[in-house]
Amino acid sequence: MNKKKLTSNLLLLLTAFIWGTTFVAQSIGADLIGPFTFNAGRGLFAMLFLFAVAKIKPKNENFDYSGKSEQSKKQLRTLIKSGVICGASMFAANVLQQAGLSYTTVGKSGFITALYVVMVPITGIFLKKRIPFKIWISVVLAAAGLYLLCINESLSINIGDGLTLLCAAAYTLYILVVDRYANGVDVVWMAITQFATLFTLSAVCAFVFETINIQAITGAVWPVVYAGVLSSGIAYTLQITAQRNTDPTSASLIMSLESVFALLAGMVYLKQFMTGREIIGCAVMFVAIILSQLPDIKKTKVDTCAEL
Repeated sequence: MNKKKLTSNLLLLLTAFIWGTTFVAQSIGADLIGPFTFNAGRGLFAMLFLFAVAKIKPKNENFDYSGKSEQSKKQLRTLIKSGVICGASMFAANVLQQAGLSYTTVGKSGFITALYVVMVPITGIFLKKRIPFKIWISVVLAAAGLYLLCINESLSINIGDGLTLLCAAAYTLYILVVDRYANGVDVVWMAITQFATLFTLSAVCAFVFETINIQAITGAVWPVVYAGVLSSGIAYTLQITAQRNTDPTSASLIMSLESVFALLAGMVYLKQFMTGREIIGCAVMFVAIILSQLPDIKKTKVDTCAEL
């Protein structure tokens, strides 16, 4: 492994760690303020941080959002459209996850959310794409792990686990939307627009559906800053930087450790421990997540022959 790839993999590991420990910040925030208020703050801090990044990074000459020419106006419309659509789907996913953390543990939330990794390939059914056999095995394993992790003796599911499962579905939609609309825009400015949308939708819903308590917001400021700046701002930037010098398979496998870090962080910081059944469920789900991201054997052989 060359030095650049090693450095990139270490940055991705740091990214996974930040994302995993953010579940702790979200759990603490869930005890103090509502999900809309939390995500309004998260979106605001992420937007401000990335705006600062956009101002200091070298300008991408391929994009001009000044609106001074027809080409610039067209690019600006594309940016706004993609950012708003991606931000709206992110809003749904983040709010469901945050609401779920009021009723479930950090470890469970991390693993259930990570199911989007398995769900994304399955959406190929609706696009009339061939689903690899390994994905079907992943689905079966994920379902078995989810059963062990979440279904109790009365065959019911905790409301928090249910909301987080909906969150995983929403993140699946978010990933597909990003894949559809993120091409042809500056990624940092798209992220700024995305988080601006998250902030706006969350703030409006907070004023309508939640009681705004300044004292509670003040108490939750550090969890919100952690989620906004470190998770949404710094980790996002680290991911983009690191993936330039490593292959997608390695990147996805390393970032899937987010769920493991969430489980460990919940144990260390919040003393949230799991039963033996729940740990087995997490292990089975993690195998499903890893399997879904491994390269197809036939494709790997073809690529190798092509290189030779």
